[in-house]
Amino acid sequence: MKYALVTGGSRGLGRAISLKLAQMGYTVIINYVAGAAKAQETLDLIRQAGGEGELLQFDVADTEATAAALGKWQAEHEGSYIEVLVNNAGIRRDNLLLWMEEEDWFKVLNTNLHSFYNVTRPLLKPMLVKKFGRIINIASLSGQKGLPGQTNYSAAKGGLIAATKALAQEVAAKKVTVNAVAPGFVKTDMVEGLDEAALSAQIPAKRFGEPEEIAALVGFLASPDAAYINGEVIAINGGLYT
Repeated sequence: MKYALVTGGSRGLGRAISLKLAQMGYTVIINYVAGAAKAQETLDLIRQAGGEGELLQFDVADTEATAAALGKWQAEHEGSYIEVLVNNAGIRRDNLLLWMEEEDWFKVLNTNLHSFYNVTRPLLKPMLVKKFGRIINIASLSGQKGLPGQTNYSAAKGGLIAATKALAQEVAAKKVTVNAVAPGFVKTDMVEGLDEAALSAQIPAKRFGEPEEIAALVGFLASPDAAYINGEVIAINGGLYT
């Protein structure tokens, strides 16, 4: 079996990506930290479409819990490895920096950036040994241009973009690619509370993106056709920022 891990795969963008990878023949490991019902729903959708998957609960922001969960998975799947990793899990805690609480700063950095280290490092060696791997990081428009009220989120996603470019150079010779996808405004619960009509008016495409459109790009980057794309940050935002 070919395995792919999608962090935060239970809903929204993570669900769309999980479904896409399952369509490509991967057994998708759906990571979640809470909301087991939503994770099961995603797994059910995969199976209804003829695919296969597994659930794997752990908090990507917790280094020890992540290492334990991934180590247990590997022990139970001897001879297999996770060849596609999509670092998708993320949260927002928006506020002006002047009013931002310390907890909101570190919670966003831990979940959106430190998780990259927590999840990627344990899965990297098998990819290098097997000489094939795809690491796809879900960044953001916020990490490219910065958005007011999102200093914490912009810092985390900007750091993820820099990490993508650095790691890509470390592993390219072993046929492992590392790329980032930077969505703009996409119709998921991550944009709850935003004025869709007002923001759409600023987007050249005049609409928010659909999760399936982001998933299609992730699927391409995971495919053999993308073998020579490495260290890239691909914006997908309807022309809002180029």
